[in-house]
Amino acid sequence: MIGRTSLVGSLAVVAALGFGASALAQKSGGTLKIAVREGPGSPSLVEESSIYTNLPMMGVFNNLVLFDQQERIARPESIKPELATEWSWSADDKVLAFKLREGVKWHDGKPFTSADVKCTWDTILGKRDSNWRKNVRKQWYQNLKEVSVNGPYEVRFTLERAQPSFLSILAVGWSAVYPCHVDGRAMRQHPIGTGPYKFAEYKPNEMIRVVRNTDYWKRGVPYLDAIEYRIVPSLATRTLAFVTGQFDVTGPSDVSPPILKDIKSKVPNAVCETFATAGSSHVLINHKAPPMQDPRVRRAITMALDRHAFVAHQQGLGRLGASMMSAPYGVWGLTPEQLESLPGFGKDVEK
Repeated sequence: MIGRTSLVGSLAVVAALGFGASALAQKSGGTLKIAVREGPGSPSLVEESSIYTNLPMMGVFNNLVLFDQQERIARPESIKPELATEWSWSADDKVLAFKLREGVKWHDGKPFTSADVKCTWDTILGKRDSNWRKNVRKQWYQNLKEVSVNGPYEVRFTLERAQPSFLSILAVGWSAVYPCHVDGRAMRQHPIGTGPYKFAEYKPNEMIRVVRNTDYWKRGVPYLDAIEYRIVPSLATRTLAFVTGQFDVTGPSDVSPPILKDIKSKVPNAVCETFATAGSSHVLINHKAPPMQDPRVRRAITMALDRHAFVAHQQGLGRLGASMMSAPYGVWGLTPEQLESLPGFGKDVEK
């Protein structure tokens, strides 16, 4: 039986898909029902940028490597093999070589090979004629010179210069491998992956459904028979539906501290977890238009923002950050002491 669970934050829900479902399921079987604010533009993970595509579709695909979904903070040390079984860097740190998992099948039964990996990144970089739309993550791979294969189960990524973060880029949920034999038009209608769930149905503005891949290469998972994402635009309606048992999991970022308290009072057995996501609240400034062209104006805005008041408003669920990406702590983050030494980030409001 699926436990009534409220997850705060996008990464929490993504982790519950292909690899964290054991935390929600006491035994195999059943359909997990999740309420989300909106649906995807299309189910095509390679072309879309919305988390509402990533949430249901990440479980349809596999990466070469993936951050350990059981860890709360993504770290390079927590990267685990998926379609790759092992990897190594060249002496100059410009070539990343992967050995691939054998015996993996796409959902249509065709074998997964190194050609699919090369096709994926050649398509992203625009090096391959295809009817895919422009990939919104092409900028991630500006340093990628080429992808080459050595037989059906070895592939190499050659970089223009050394880039320590490159493996971490391949480990995020948007870096899935796509089938070389299926064109973009078909993938927008009925995506095919190698993941633990198969795409089953998408009704725009209503629902998206994925079902168990019974031929998944990792034996024993997934635990669920299916996952349904019901599109409910109203937060009040989503919350009420969860409280009354229509859904098993709330949508990403649905639960603020006051809502959390209300849910716990109405559903005492709800499991409410809070942990970090990759999201942030920030102010974007167009520095090309007046008066923001003047750096003195931008500095004044920076100094005027009481960031600690914003954190306090989150009632213990927020942390101070200094950039849009990535999280304020972890491998790329600054320590609290370093953050508070920056202009406008300290606790001295008078200053």
